[in-house]
Amino acid sequence: MKKTIFTGAGVAIVTPMNADGSINFDKLGELIDFNIDNGTDAIIICGTTGESATMTDEEHIECIRYAVEKTNHRIPVIAGTGSNHTEYAVNLSKKAEELGADALLCVTPYYNKTSQAGLIAHFSAIAKAVTLPIILYNVPSRTGVNILPETCRELAKIDNIVAIKAASGNISQITQVAALCGDDLDIYSGNDDQIVPIMALGGKGVISVLSNCMPFETHEIAQLCLDGKYDEAREKAFKTLDFAKALFSDVNPIPVKEALNLMGFEVGECRLPLVRMSDDKIEKLKASMNALGLIK
Repeated sequence: MKKTIFTGAGVAIVTPMNADGSINFDKLGELIDFNIDNGTDAIIICGTTGESATMTDEEHIECIRYAVEKTNHRIPVIAGTGSNHTEYAVNLSKKAEELGADALLCVTPYYNKTSQAGLIAHFSAIAKAVTLPIILYNVPSRTGVNILPETCRELAKIDNIVAIKAASGNISQITQVAALCGDDLDIYSGNDDQIVPIMALGGKGVISVLSNCMPFETHEIAQLCLDGKYDEAREKAFKTLDFAKALFSDVNPIPVKEALNLMGFEVGECRLPLVRMSDDKIEKLKASMNALGLIK
């Protein structure tokens, strides 16, 4: 059996920006402490929610460095190092390992895409280049590429490919992955509205956008599932459902940054081409937050 990176709720943490668009590292530190103090089980830095797509190489590396140093071994730091260029992903993954990351999150190639055989070759190359455990990231709505269950089974044969962030939204497919891979591939929900069903299939937790704003509650939902208390987990998940959906009422991470700003965290705006939500969507977001007492 492979070693599990973490159980519970890992935060796909946002990257705060200053007014001039530069990264606000002091605010990033506040968010890391806020999450750790409220039960978050892992920090995922430079993922989709962290706007890695608009970071320079230097910014990407500095964010990983900062997260590792700020977290200081309190919980695992998982670095997003995926790319549609295999050599680039290999080099970035090596750098993350040098910087002290505990694991890697590697998204499928996007835009140029690839076949299932290409996915195996791509992830195999990354895995061969590092010793860190790797979480595959399957999010076909963004990348146009879907890791099929049979491909997961092949990749799970590689020692340091240990998990998958399942963000396809396809519970039937995720069930197939769980059946085919068993203990050879941990599953993390990539959608906050699917924590309970995926963990009921044997999932180890969630890589969460919701945790940015509700770290304690998201951890609690996952922990209740780990404890086999699914009735309680379901009830708590239902309470967060409207807000979880509102966080995806526009392109992620636009809504979660808006929500954090409403909560007083002052994380700034997203980088272009992402722009602020429309007023009607902001009002709906506020309503879902008011219902949970997140803002007044």
